[in-house]
Amino acid sequence: MKPSRGKLPLPIITVVICAFAIIALLYTQRIASPSPNSILRFKSCSRKKHTPNSSDRDGKNDLDDSEADDKFDFDPEECSIVNGKWVFNSSVKPLYTDRSCPYLDRQVSCAKNGRPDSAYRHWEWQLDDCELPRFNPKTALKKLRGKRLMFVGDSLQRGQWQSFVCLVEHIIPEDKKSMHRGRSHSVFKAKEYNTTIEFYWAPFLVESNSDLHIIGDPRQRILRVDSVSKHAKHWLGVDIFVFNTYVWWMSGLRIKSLWGSFANGEEGYEELDAPVAYRFGLKTWANWVDSTVNPNKTRVFFTTMSPTHMRSADWNNKDGIKCYNETKPVMKRGHWGTGSDKRIMNVVDSIVEKMKVPVTVINITQMSEHRVDAHSSVYTETQGKLLTEEQKADPLRYADCIHWCLPGVPDTWNQAFLAYL
Repeated sequence: MKPSRGKLPLPIITVVICAFAIIALLYTQRIASPSPNSILRFKSCSRKKHTPNSSDRDGKNDLDDSEADDKFDFDPEECSIVNGKWVFNSSVKPLYTDRSCPYLDRQVSCAKNGRPDSAYRHWEWQLDDCELPRFNPKTALKKLRGKRLMFVGDSLQRGQWQSFVCLVEHIIPEDKKSMHRGRSHSVFKAKEYNTTIEFYWAPFLVESNSDLHIIGDPRQRILRVDSVSKHAKHWLGVDIFVFNTYVWWMSGLRIKSLWGSFANGEEGYEELDAPVAYRFGLKTWANWVDSTVNPNKTRVFFTTMSPTHMRSADWNNKDGIKCYNETKPVMKRGHWGTGSDKRIMNVVDSIVEKMKVPVTVINITQMSEHRVDAHSSVYTETQGKLLTEEQKADPLRYADCIHWCLPGVPDTWNQAFLAYL
């Protein structure tokens, strides 16, 4: 049958309509193509604004600018502080020194104790994807106005507390601040902000026979892994907690763990592997938090383990002696030595994720793993006295590769803490 005269066959009409549609689409896209930045609206971290300066106009910082443009403002929900690198920046000066801040223990005052190099104070932890904001003491004090902040843990946690106090105290007039140092509980007051920054000594978080009268021999220590009540009565009314416990558990020995009161005798203990005892102890702490803390009024943070650097072979310095005479961080990405126990990390993760009260875990372990150069080493004290020259000459025995010089790495921990806060 012949087609009707004057009418086009249906297939031809279809082809023509499709051709016009494609042409119209291409024309529309040329006029109003979507901006590439529209994709970034799905990011919760906003892109860092960049203000050009004279060196930018000279073209000297093109590479740095392109890297900065790829980073986003810090958002705790999106940005990980684990992934990053240490970058040396001599232009950035610490907010305090061990001479300007009167609240530092001699144990961590490395420069004052004779450490000759200062490069360890000028390394910055740069995140891969986000900008970690610098520590701003005014911002910190405003956030703490009318609140109690308490760091709870061992001497490493005490170092973080001292770091935080030194980071903010220098902007407070002398007559508007005070410090009370106690045997287990120390309090710094910023009077015009009606705030306290406190430290409470509880090296295991749970009770032990070595809390106040420290027992040097780990084999003689006994932990009451089912109770924090002796300590926790000092924790009531706190608005912001920063908890930590690790290094005291890592004696290399089995932990003598007790259920029940010390008053009933210390003979009923059971020896447990450290990760097992740690799990019992941390569950006891978690139960206290869940049963006592009101998450509408109180925030709880937990900092992960601070690594030790006792074995120089971990960072391929086979001729080294622990952390002695190290002057640069380990630059290998993801470096992990024998001074951090991933079993303990797993315990923290598994317990915190099951808690009713939200706990923000601040993972300071990876960033600190690199800093073999930043320990107090031989520029410290032992038994309340500075090391003698003879003792300094024996770093295998006397170098402290557990604690950190201040100013130093704990300042970066507090930089991250304030960003989360």
